[in-house]
Amino acid sequence: MKPLRWYNHLSINLFWLGLNIRNTALGSIFMPYLVQLFTPAAQINTRLGLMRAAGLVIAMLVQPAAGLMSDRSTSRFGRRRPYILAGALGDLLFLAAIALSWNYGSLLIAVLLIQFTSNISHGPLQGLIPDLVPEDQRGRASAIKSVMELLPIILVGITIARLVEAGHLDWAIFATGASLLVVAIITVVSVKETPLAEKPSTPFWPPMLRVLGMLAGIVVGGIAGLLGGGLLGGVTGLITSAVTGQPTAWDLSAYPSAIYPTTLPAAVVIGVGGGVAMIVAVVVGVWAGALATLGGDARRRSSFTWWIVNRLMFLAAATSLQGSIFFFLMYAFKLTDKAASGLTGTLTSVIGVFILVAALASGWLADRIGRKLLCGLSGIASAAGGFLLLSTIWLPSLPMIYVAGTIIGLGTGLFMTANWALGTDLVPPQEAGRYLGVSNLAGAGAGIVGAGIGGFVADLLNMYKPGLGYFAIFACYAVLFLLSTLVLVRVRPHSSQ
Repeated sequence: MKPLRWYNHLSINLFWLGLNIRNTALGSIFMPYLVQLFTPAAQINTRLGLMRAAGLVIAMLVQPAAGLMSDRSTSRFGRRRPYILAGALGDLLFLAAIALSWNYGSLLIAVLLIQFTSNISHGPLQGLIPDLVPEDQRGRASAIKSVMELLPIILVGITIARLVEAGHLDWAIFATGASLLVVAIITVVSVKETPLAEKPSTPFWPPMLRVLGMLAGIVVGGIAGLLGGGLLGGVTGLITSAVTGQPTAWDLSAYPSAIYPTTLPAAVVIGVGGGVAMIVAVVVGVWAGALATLGGDARRRSSFTWWIVNRLMFLAAATSLQGSIFFFLMYAFKLTDKAASGLTGTLTSVIGVFILVAALASGWLADRIGRKLLCGLSGIASAAGGFLLLSTIWLPSLPMIYVAGTIIGLGTGLFMTANWALGTDLVPPQEAGRYLGVSNLAGAGAGIVGAGIGGFVADLLNMYKPGLGYFAIFACYAVLFLLSTLVLVRVRPHSSQ
């Protein structure tokens, strides 16, 4: 490969900008805004969590499948660009379906379909840098990719969120689709691919079976987490009942639309059980998925498996906090849906600036103080921000929310680069693709664990005492940040274990 110019690096990575504008706008603004329009107030967190979890399951299946299919494509237009364009056009169709949705069911279908088409683009897009960038230039190409992934956090807050705040959801969705289409066209026109002369002999199904193994690991982890959380939560509730003299009681009158605690012991069962369920789901899910995909290597290289645990714990907390902030701001400041969109956008933009600054500095810092140490410090900092956020539940303070968010943003920015660099140190070079592919378990599993369990816990406890649900899940996420640091004890970068 001949060396690339700066504009080549930009064109190869430009579609990441549009893709992440779409992802950020959909996940942070459109989904929570529309879910609260179509859902009873007592179920908004649960239904949003369900929507996120179901969408991530689709992403986990479609993204690697599309990537593998593009690997084998002999299209005269290249391996990756046809999938990128097809996925973008599909996104436009289903963005329109989201704009036209009239109830929760129609919105859910549209969101699941856009997850399908978006990941048709996403999987092949990841192949552009390995395909087209010389090895000695991949560092700078990856840096530009990181900027393209983080900039949308800022851009969506100052543009699309403002349109929703002003009551122009249709224009916000149009702007999202237009930006995606523009970068897709530029990518298709400016990126030059050499078509494959013949289809590779590499089989399709063995890698896909590994993906199914990862998904099975998440399912096993989720079931184990719910069982373990229910057991420990029940024991804790019985102890609380004995101490307070209150019986463990539930309101079943609204079943099946709602079952919620009516006493403190019952609330403790939900809060403790939910937190334990998240932790157990992460640990068991990662190990089950790693064993299913790597076999005995998961135990022989246990440092790598514990690295995935560290990554999943951190991302489960970070992404779930981002997803729940819309409803929390509505509750804390008694905002309308439109005002909550604007404030969410502003807060997200401010945090995004600190994430971007920290991410750009983290590579330099990691080389000087060590990648593992920087990952640990990022978990501690983010946990401090998470615990600080608890003080705003019943005494809302916008300045304090900004301070807490800024600390979490700095921690997240430091984590994103340092953690990935740590992971690359732990894999055998000759099998890097096989091992790092398992890291998808952390990316997809994060939302399934955090939002899937956290949304349910939040709604149940908010029905017992307004705000208690947000206090419980924010505390759970802060604990996950802290535990992500503690599990690094099991990660030994310079050892085969």
